[in-house]
Amino acid sequence: MLRTRPMIVASLALATLLGGAPAAVALDAPASATAETSTTWAVAPASAEGPDGRVSFRHTIDPGGSVEEFIAVTNFSAAAAPFAIYASDGVVTEAGNFDLLPSGETPVDSGTWVSIGEVEGATPRDGGGIVIDVPAGATTLVPLRVDVPDEATPGDHPAGVVAELARGDDESVQVASRVGVRLHLRVAGDVVASVVPGSITTSYSPSWNPFAPGTLTVDYVISNEGNVRLGATTTTQAAGLFGIGGASAAGEQREILPLQQTAASATVAVWPVFFAWGEVAAVPTIVGEDAVQASLAAAATPFTVWTIPWSQLALLAVAAVIIVLIVRARARSEARVQARIAAAVSAAAAQPNDAGLVDEPASARAVPERTV
Repeated sequence: MLRTRPMIVASLALATLLGGAPAAVALDAPASATAETSTTWAVAPASAEGPDGRVSFRHTIDPGGSVEEFIAVTNFSAAAAPFAIYASDGVVTEAGNFDLLPSGETPVDSGTWVSIGEVEGATPRDGGGIVIDVPAGATTLVPLRVDVPDEATPGDHPAGVVAELARGDDESVQVASRVGVRLHLRVAGDVVASVVPGSITTSYSPSWNPFAPGTLTVDYVISNEGNVRLGATTTTQAAGLFGIGGASAAGEQREILPLQQTAASATVAVWPVFFAWGEVAAVPTIVGEDAVQASLAAAATPFTVWTIPWSQLALLAVAAVIIVLIVRARARSEARVQARIAAAVSAAAAQPNDAGLVDEPASARAVPERTV
């Protein structure tokens, strides 16, 4: 029978440098993987002598070149613990955080360039890397080597190395608990910096208040079509016919890796004048301490959208109905007045005179003949 030991994961982080603020699992902030065993550990860049204070690795390497490094894995718990050490490709999650591919997914880029060196007592890990036992309160140095292929393309190739708490065959873990260090790897060559908005979809929601603008929602993606990681500032603007009711909304994407994209959305207040058009513009920005020797040119993608003024049309329809009803009521009222006047005239004409005779209309009276 499979025994399940509950795992309470306190953190899953990779050592990063984003916008100048490192999101690292440092030695003074170790990860805690279980409440039962209080297994806590940390991973940090190191030299052959031990941790050296860096929060990530940063290297620019020529195609065909290589570099050697160390990571320090420190076990803060009261018992020895096994850790799987492996490298993988870097990705940015939907939340905008840097991460690595899931442990069961095979890397296809810079994660394959990193080889884990030999450590005394280590055993091979399925899928690459090694498994080491770190004694309680001890630090183990693990050597790394990055070999860049001759055919590697210029630009950024993000990767990372993690220490994942190894799972035994008799236990089940609901969430993989791992911490690691980010590798900022750049292959030397021409740098291209380009972010482009695209895949724009729009939806317009008119206000129930005919005297207020509606809400235009613009969904889009920002693609990094360059070869270095970039951030982006975006501006979404829209206006009606003849520029009526122009408005805009700003946005920001913290990090987009080369040839990857991130989804974003903006809302703009737009008056319903049947039709509107606008654009999403994006300007690339430099992330953290990166050096980008390239033009940071803006790119824009236009869009159009129908903005039918339903509430205003409904108001006009109601007003038109009211006007028609008023006109018809006045016409009926005037008709009744005229009918009363005509009836009164007829009644007056039919009244008897003093001789008891009914007055005849003037046209009916005989005119005596005159003899000349």
